Amino acid sequence: MTGPERRDILKKPSNAKSYMTTLVLIFLLWWSADKTDSSIATLINGFPEMGKLLVEMVPPDWSYIDVVWKPMMETIQMAVIGTTLGGLVAIPIALLAAGNVTRSPWIYHPARIILNLIRTIPELLFAGLFVAIFGIGAMPGVLALAFFSFGLIAKLTYESIEAVDPGPLEAMTAVGANKLQWIHFGVVPQVAAQYIAYFLYTFEVNVRAAAVLGLVGAGGIGLTLDRTLQQFRYDRSALIIILTLAIVLLIDFVSTKIRERLL
Repeated sequence: MTGPERRDILKKPSNAKSYMTTLVLIFLLWWSADKTDSSIATLINGFPEMGKLLVEMVPPDWSYIDVVWKPMMETIQMAVIGTTLGGLVAIPIALLAAGNVTRSPWIYHPARIILNLIRTIPELLFAGLFVAIFGIGAMPGVLALAFFSFGLIAKLTYESIEAVDPGPLEAMTAVGANKLQWIHFGVVPQVAAQYIAYFLYTFEVNVRAAAVLGLVGAGGIGLTLDRTLQQFRYDRSALIIILTLAIVLLIDFVSTKIRERLL
């Protein structure tokens, strides 16, 4: 190989693609900021009002905790029930959506379409729909969290099922195991720990989401938070935020320890 040929092979690739990608990203950022009236100047102008709000939040009204505690417990209960319902329903749908369990595309494609549809709708929209049906209260929040949990857990679980080691499954098929035995002894042991990890993660998310669903009338601490904001009692709002943060951090710590032991 001659010297010029070697230099052609080692020639540095063109940076045109990187430059074009950067320009496109800058244009998208500028275009989005322009259409949404988002600017650094607007943010800076809002800092004084943010400072006034923070001043009104200090010190929190600790005497209000007797009123806050009950709806906070209702928020956790909503997350527990909603996550459990969604997680249970997610198991059969995840099996149907897994291509290595359900071989027929006429079955697993519709199952995946259902999951995509459920995940497309945010939990706040679910909550608003159920509030219109059942009225203000915890029931709409529970159902909204159940649908959200179903979509998320089923999606993650069926992807884990498709990634299992096929060796044990092929061995069971060779000795004549039926489909239920195949799932029970070949699939479940390989994905059980991951399923529980997904369940706990979804529960963490649902505790945070349940605190927000009350803003649309779906029960829980969100209703109380909305009331304090409408009354301009920001000291009470600060108490709710601090209590919610403490409970979320506690749940996150406990669930993380459980996931570490499982995985």
